[in-house]
Amino acid sequence: MGWNRLYSLKSYIKSSLWLVPFIALLLYLMAIRVASLLEPWIIWIEPWPWGTEGTQRLLETIITMTLTFVVFTFGSLLVAIQIAGGQLTPRIIATTLLNDNAIRFTVGLFTFTLLFATGALVRLEAAVPQAIAQIAGLLGFLSIAAFLYLIDYAARLLRPVSIMLRVSEQGRAVIEDVYPAMAKAEADTAASYLRPGTEPDKVILYRGRPAIIVAVNKDALLAKAEKTRSVVELVPRIGDFVASGEPLFRLYGILSPDEDKLKSLIAFGPERTLEHDATFAFRIIADIAIKALSKAINDPTTAVLAIDQLQRLLCFAGKRDLGKEAIFNAAGELRLICRTPDWEDFVKLTFSEIRLYGAENFQIARRLRAVLEYGLQVLPEFRRPALETEMALLDRRLAQIYDFPEDLELAKMPDTQGLGGSKSLPPKAQSATGSVTPFRQ
Repeated sequence: MGWNRLYSLKSYIKSSLWLVPFIALLLYLMAIRVASLLEPWIIWIEPWPWGTEGTQRLLETIITMTLTFVVFTFGSLLVAIQIAGGQLTPRIIATTLLNDNAIRFTVGLFTFTLLFATGALVRLEAAVPQAIAQIAGLLGFLSIAAFLYLIDYAARLLRPVSIMLRVSEQGRAVIEDVYPAMAKAEADTAASYLRPGTEPDKVILYRGRPAIIVAVNKDALLAKAEKTRSVVELVPRIGDFVASGEPLFRLYGILSPDEDKLKSLIAFGPERTLEHDATFAFRIIADIAIKALSKAINDPTTAVLAIDQLQRLLCFAGKRDLGKEAIFNAAGELRLICRTPDWEDFVKLTFSEIRLYGAENFQIARRLRAVLEYGLQVLPEFRRPALETEMALLDRRLAQIYDFPEDLELAKMPDTQGLGGSKSLPPKAQSATGSVTPFRQ
């Protein structure tokens, strides 16, 4: 099995709701037999308090209860996921909600309990199997506790702030993986690693159904290039759409790596994922902010929460070394070119669309300015030009929107809360030397 197929299989397993309940079915087949075999060897200090009829009623109650839990959990969560996807962005369904292990393992517990109680009921004859009955009762109690926990967990999970925080955490991990080194004292290196006019010795075209590049095995590509003493250039970036007949690789060198082996090191999928795509977390959070700013929803406070997470991701990316498109071997020879997003990409994703759709709202204009001013303070000097350009664009946009000077002045105040957190100390709180003195209302 090639690397790309193995990667696709792992991704499918991570996002499959049915897999854990299926594993629970297999575990039941083993657990019920092990409990039956150990029944004669277990010495109980306290005898089972219920007779055959009482045990039968208990098992029937557990079966009905867990079946209801399974139906309610799948039905309500699927509806809630669709509603959350419609209100926030559909991209959170596959990237966040379907990967949640708490939901999957809770449903697995319900399935295991349902099957175990059914197996115990079938084995209930004149004598009550105490081991099986007590295990079924314990599982029923755990299922009730898990169901109550799941209701509370799902209610917290589906809040916009929880979704955006989760996406932000995954995006931070991807940025750290793609850009492992911290930023240097100078700007990131330019992207021209080949001599101008250099023609590739071979171009490998993509053949197959239209798809998105979701992951690249850079280490294996580097090993292939090193083995053939060639330079491998991956034309599209991770997250790009490719159609059949479009260039996938450009190869430079007398010896070219095997075409099929190179293609097997690229994973394709129907949509972008958060695992290797450094900008996709920005895209998801920006989409949530844009939808919140639409006239149909008109929820600027949710957009402010999205900008909070964008600020966190942008400043984290700004402190990394983003000039790692070219990969060299130990001797310093160029072997692999794999394009990655640069600083301008991150800045545009953070500000451009939100400024376009939300600058007319005081909260958004003030929160965007607060992000820009914070970035100018904490990020390296060579990150400033892109932020200063966005600041100028924001000022020009505000000047077009607001007719009244008072509104324009209000919109130009930086505010970390959007509206309500920009008040500074009154003039009376400043002493003649400029130091801050206590201020009393």
